[in-house]
Amino acid sequence: MSEQNNNANNHERNVHSDLKFDTKLLHFGDEIDKTTGASSVPIYQASTFHHFDIFNPPQHDYSRSGNPTRQALEDYITLLEGGARGFAYSSGMAAISSVFMMFSSGDHMIVTEDVYGGTYRLLTSILSRMQIETTFVDMTNIEEVKAALKPNTKAVYMETPSNPTLRITDIAAVTSWAKEHELISILDNTFMTPYYQRPIELGVDIVVHSATKFLGGHSDVLAGLAVARTDSLGTQLKQLQNGLGTVLGAQESWLLMRGMKTLGARMAHSEQSTAKLAAWLSGRSDITAVFYPGLLDHPGREAHERQSSGYGAVVSFDVGSGDRAKAVLNRVKLPIVAVSLGAVESILSYPAMMSHAAMPAEVRRDRGITDGLLRFSVGLEDIDDLIADLDQALQDS
Repeated sequence: MSEQNNNANNHERNVHSDLKFDTKLLHFGDEIDKTTGASSVPIYQASTFHHFDIFNPPQHDYSRSGNPTRQALEDYITLLEGGARGFAYSSGMAAISSVFMMFSSGDHMIVTEDVYGGTYRLLTSILSRMQIETTFVDMTNIEEVKAALKPNTKAVYMETPSNPTLRITDIAAVTSWAKEHELISILDNTFMTPYYQRPIELGVDIVVHSATKFLGGHSDVLAGLAVARTDSLGTQLKQLQNGLGTVLGAQESWLLMRGMKTLGARMAHSEQSTAKLAAWLSGRSDITAVFYPGLLDHPGREAHERQSSGYGAVVSFDVGSGDRAKAVLNRVKLPIVAVSLGAVESILSYPAMMSHAAMPAEVRRDRGITDGLLRFSVGLEDIDDLIADLDQALQDS
């Protein structure tokens, strides 16, 4: 992107940055096509772009390097997260992988121990072959984070609330310590989204999303996003995105923008339902544990309330055994039983065999991911119907 065009986009973001968040979701700078007045960003289904004047190349020349539809999405998420530059990738793991490519052989990262299974697999089976070292710590304890520091430490990676036990990391405490040691701080904001949590405002350097989840919201697009706090970090991420080719296509970019427009309405509805489901689960004697930041006894609730404006739409609960968990999965009728979360339809997942299957059983147990643990992503159905359905599944199991 030329400096002139980049400055123009920054001006657009600045104009819209004063708006309330729900308004930003609909008025983000590219909501109206400037050429035709269309009420939707056009899908530029093109791989390459004509040079009308070879001495003055166009803003976009090849869609791996830049596409107008993807650019609109990248500016959109930059505005919502309050960063300097945003980037769209072919999946959440593509976003995370590209960010990790900032580091080199011999570097060390401190990572929350109850990280998403795909991130754990990347760190332990792929980046480890490149001699990029990882220390997993209980990031709810800042002293453990500090104790993991090494001379070659380059970054700290957070996920809060964590997947699937929803453990809370004090973002401001970790980022403040990271800055003291000139570490890059990275945070996976998939569960909260910028609707409830904006880590860059708390000092985080890079925010990543599996946009497949709540941001897309309709189980119809695979996408990842990253936002850099500074232009210098953005330049590094742009070089990696272009060099690796891990970009999101124009059609998927358009689908993701369409989903993001309803993020506020979806999150507010689902959170209200999730709070009711969590309270109902907590009152049952046949549920051994319930994990939800909105519960009064949830560990780290005070820290979560300092850094987030809501509790989210995911609740995890332990039914006591793997056999019972599988029975419940086979008996529910309303939520789809599937990998993923954050959709308009409720999704019931089994971390031990789905999201965290790549994590060895003993490692899962150490992190509280038991064989009886289920993860419920609450959608837009009537919550009383969802509770009645889960009730019958639990009674029969």
